[in-house]
Amino acid sequence: MRPVLDGLVKLQSVENRLGAEKAKLSRCRRNVVIQENLIRSLQNALEAKKEEIQLTRVQFDRLELELKSRDEAIGKLRASLNIAKTNKEYATVLTQLNTTKADNSKIEAQSLELLKVMEVDEAECKDIQGQIDEQKETLEQKRKESEALAGKYQVEIDKIQAEWDQVAQGIPADVLDTFKRVAETYDGQAVTTIEQQDGKGAYSCGGCFMAITAESVNMLMTKDDIIRCPNCTRILVLSGSHES
Repeated sequence: MRPVLDGLVKLQSVENRLGAEKAKLSRCRRNVVIQENLIRSLQNALEAKKEEIQLTRVQFDRLELELKSRDEAIGKLRASLNIAKTNKEYATVLTQLNTTKADNSKIEAQSLELLKVMEVDEAECKDIQGQIDEQKETLEQKRKESEALAGKYQVEIDKIQAEWDQVAQGIPADVLDTFKRVAETYDGQAVTTIEQQDGKGAYSCGGCFMAITAESVNMLMTKDDIIRCPNCTRILVLSGSHES
């Protein structure tokens, strides 16, 4: 009988089950987080698009103000045509008038283009908002499902944790502390079996696959002491085929 090593093997078995249930709990909660991140991403995209619309509107308003100023200039040029006293003066004013009209046409074209851009962006905003509303409904559904599953998994976790605590009571405090430290390093996998290489008498750690001496194997066969892999520090035990 090897109560310490046998206790560690049993504790590792319970630890594996406990880790599996905790992983299920984490995954069901992660689904909610993923959905929340998706909504956050859509909201950021919506805000960015709104900022684009605002910048476009500033450009549009500036052009509209410029057009208003130019329309006033055109009115004054037309008035100047009516009071021109010479052909040369008339021709000069007419040239200015035509140039201003041409410039206005370009500005009006730019304004129309900006309006089209805003219409497209506003349509995109509406589409993104629709996606947000839809994803929020999905989020609520996922939250309900997650809460239901989380409750189920937590009950099982509590049950297995109680079993873990019971098994741990039979293990010396210093050995249990070692188990906890190694388990924390290797995601719960503190105990590993020694593997024999194709029946050749060569042994390796089942965790990191580095060589283990025959002396360590012999000690595990005859003593109830913990031996740790010199490379990864996991606690070594014999597989069923090597136990005497």
